[in-house]
Amino acid sequence: MIPKIVVVTGPTATGKTKLAVALARDLNGEIVSADSMQLYRRMDIGTAKVTPNEAQGVPHHMIDVAEPDESFSVARYVHDAGRCVDDILSRGKLPILAGGTNLYIDSLISGRDFAENEGDNALRESLGAEYDALGGEAMLERLREIDPERAAKLHPADKRRIIRAIEVYTLSGRTITQHDAETKAIPPRYEAVRIVLDYEDRAELYRRIDSRVDEMVAQGLFDEVKALLDEGLSPDMTAMQAIGYKEPAAFFRGELTREEAIELIKRESRRYAKRQLTWLRRDDSALRIRWGVSPDFNEARRLSTEYLHSRGL
Repeated sequence: MIPKIVVVTGPTATGKTKLAVALARDLNGEIVSADSMQLYRRMDIGTAKVTPNEAQGVPHHMIDVAEPDESFSVARYVHDAGRCVDDILSRGKLPILAGGTNLYIDSLISGRDFAENEGDNALRESLGAEYDALGGEAMLERLREIDPERAAKLHPADKRRIIRAIEVYTLSGRTITQHDAETKAIPPRYEAVRIVLDYEDRAELYRRIDSRVDEMVAQGLFDEVKALLDEGLSPDMTAMQAIGYKEPAAFFRGELTREEAIELIKRESRRYAKRQLTWLRRDDSALRIRWGVSPDFNEARRLSTEYLHSRGL
């Protein structure tokens, strides 16, 4: 039997942490973060990392597990988070996956095995150099000879996916089309019982996002980014490319005013929320809770508990 886990997700600023903590307290659960930025130490304010007061004693996993200068792949997340989930299950508790990085969530649930094709940096750099020298059309033509089905779906300007497809074939001898088909045929690692949070009015979601950014700034977001830069962290590192970090970094380089940086954080956060919602529309089996002007967590807790019980949890 495939083990069941709970997923609490939704766009940014919808109260995922608060609901997940309430459910964990009610159902003897522990939380596994599904946020690609809360992984990093000393990046607390801009990631809205759970505080001890918010956690209410509920154990949280996959938070503060990497240094900001580390490259944290989806493959590493699936491996490490999977170990956390399996440990929670082995102790008779309920794993609750909470966060908005949907690629991480779906990859973990599906049980995708990234180990074989996680990549080869030297090969990727070599292919990247070839792409730059020969051009996208030449590299796409090479891919057509290997994997015409995947090549037909790509544009010559899609450097990353063209290189990835050639890389997979070079390393494994299998096309990425074949690899993806085999992956989809594998039964999922976990059965996900999903709860998706949102607002009925998109304008209210955006207002909440803007207000949250203002709160982060008041809490010291710019000081947090300055401290990371002062310790020598390059603005080019993956962690520093996150929304809420790259904009203050640009301010400290003199490329933006403080006010421009704040407005840019708000704009990019709203765009990110829109992308999250687009991704989440693909799942029509989830319990969807849409807040009015003010979230009603007591009602959400009741609805969620009834739904989880109806799904055998």
